[in-house]
Amino acid sequence: MKKISWQGVFPAMLTPFTAGDTIDLDMFRTNALAQVEAGAGGLILAGSLGEVSTLQSQEKLELLRYAVQIMEGRVPVVMNIAEQSTRDAIALAQDAEENGADGLMVLPPMRYKADSHETVTWFKTIAANTSLPVMIYNNPVDYKIEVTLDMFEELAKVPTIQAVKESTRDVTNIVRMRSAFGKRFSILCGVDTLFLEELMLGADGIVGGLVDAFPAETAAIYRLAKTGRYEEALKIYSWFMPLLELDIHPKLVQNIKLAASKTGLCTEYVRAPRLALHGAERESVLRIIDTALATRPELPVFHSLPSLENA
Repeated sequence: MKKISWQGVFPAMLTPFTAGDTIDLDMFRTNALAQVEAGAGGLILAGSLGEVSTLQSQEKLELLRYAVQIMEGRVPVVMNIAEQSTRDAIALAQDAEENGADGLMVLPPMRYKADSHETVTWFKTIAANTSLPVMIYNNPVDYKIEVTLDMFEELAKVPTIQAVKESTRDVTNIVRMRSAFGKRFSILCGVDTLFLEELMLGADGIVGGLVDAFPAETAAIYRLAKTGRYEEALKIYSWFMPLLELDIHPKLVQNIKLAASKTGLCTEYVRAPRLALHGAERESVLRIIDTALATRPELPVFHSLPSLENA
């Protein structure tokens, strides 16, 4: 069984496209290497921010193989599983393992609002059909299914289920999870606008969105928080907040791709039915991005580390 240290900053990677609607692997490489340079703990591929709903199966595996190739084992590469049937989810998990993935992030069943028993069975069945370590994505706001403490009690019996992307928007859930399970699960904050608060409550890391455009700033906040330098972290976080709010929006993909295009880390192209921002909406988002770029803070100098997990 592969092992992942579920700590640090895990970017939910964008999927850059060309003007011809193919995956722009060169731009993906540029972003991925920037994340590693900033100290990313791992990369998550083909998530919601990666436009998984419009990626074909072969494109997901193409992206995975390329990410594994360019990472060369420097950080773990995690494949997202967001399928409509258990059979398809198992197939993708097994394909991911065969193509070099180090771990999986698993969403609840798509489209069908499964009950607690069905949801637990879904996660356990996927985990039983691969040896890869699994992070559960708990996001009842967007996916309408909450993984409760009682459900995690059952999931804790599966050793390969190791981590949680905590996106309930209730920061006290960090405390509840720790009280119930101690360190049994690694907990990574999945909401950009809450990540400093959740780090201060003991979260192990971040699954971030705006990190795609601003890897160094995200890494700095993580390191400062983990070393108790909260006042310094808050200063950067306060600057970052207008940008982070672009993540909690129906057009988070367009918003973050626009931001990343301004920092040279992505193209602005999205895949239909999404359309690139235009008109007054685009200008409004650009004002936020341009203001942030004009006031970008000076970051502390950290000793070089291969990852953020030891921060």
